Amino acid sequence: MKNTALSHIHEQLGAKMVPFAGYNMPVSYEGVNAEHETVRNGVGVFDVSHMGEFLITGPNALDLIQKVCSNDVSKIEDGQAQYNCLPNETGGIVDDLIVYKIADEKYLLVVNASNIDKDWDWISKYNTFGADMRNLSEDYSLLAIQGPKAIEAMQSLTSEDLSAIKFYHFKVADFAGIQHVIISATGYTGSGGFEIYCKNNEVEQVWNKVMEAGKEYGIKPIGLAARDTLRLEMGFCLYGNDINDTTSPLEAGLGWITKFTKDFVNSENLKKQKEEGITRKLIGFELNERGIPRHDYEIVDKDGKNIGIVTSGTMAPSLNKGIGLGYVSVEHSTTGTEIFVQIRNKPVSATIIKTPFYKN
Repeated sequence: MKNTALSHIHEQLGAKMVPFAGYNMPVSYEGVNAEHETVRNGVGVFDVSHMGEFLITGPNALDLIQKVCSNDVSKIEDGQAQYNCLPNETGGIVDDLIVYKIADEKYLLVVNASNIDKDWDWISKYNTFGADMRNLSEDYSLLAIQGPKAIEAMQSLTSEDLSAIKFYHFKVADFAGIQHVIISATGYTGSGGFEIYCKNNEVEQVWNKVMEAGKEYGIKPIGLAARDTLRLEMGFCLYGNDINDTTSPLEAGLGWITKFTKDFVNSENLKKQKEEGITRKLIGFELNERGIPRHDYEIVDKDGKNIGIVTSGTMAPSLNKGIGLGYVSVEHSTTGTEIFVQIRNKPVSATIIKTPFYKN
């Protein structure tokens, strides 16, 4: 089990630690609901240093990225980030990721922790372009400082105007006394904030200064459990649950990052799928009665006939009701449709709604 550079701090803070993607990670400190509310209403900080970082450089870096990614990376400018996915050859998804354009011929790809080796091998397999690839995952740490008070709480730590960094843009700047830190206006919570990339030997200083600067704003450390409830309230996909090697980007509602203006892995088949139409679709639903939907619970129609499966579910702390994502057959996927989730062999009524569930 690997540790992040901050694992000892999480243990000192009394975090409940669990194995996740090969790392010893904090799942909660004071409890998921309290931590969730901290991020929704104030500011919290996550250690997500288990995520993977690949640096791709050289004259043909863009060609390689365009080949393996579904979105059109040629459209982003220096200092801009883009949500993306790596389609596989059989209609599914290798991983979802964020592509950062640092400069012409210099890109950073941030991938899911559980897929680092798989993604590296996949991209390498297509690197007939001679792009230079470096796996920086073991050398870099990542903090997500999230919540509506993040800008105000962190401004004293940098000479960069944080309020001027637009959503899905980033700056390489000074932060918490460290030079050349990536300050990115991205996150997985829907409550605003930043993600901070720095080297492992710098992150403890950054963490301490973040906690100090955020003290008067009520900053708290946040675990992976609240990260999951926050992302689910926004309807954001989690790899391994809502998207995987067998789910197509079109079925998952990721048509907006699947651009057929260029050639990419399996683009012909996905284009055909778009033209012919999908047979199942990822939907969001909220329960009409008490209950908590869970991964792999069956979804049925009013006659008890199976129409799909739950991929993610929780009791949403901000909404105080059961919510979930799941795949259902297209004819049952219209917003407003009543469906039933089999919870302990009992069909519990739910309604398909448009995500995000949480609207701030």
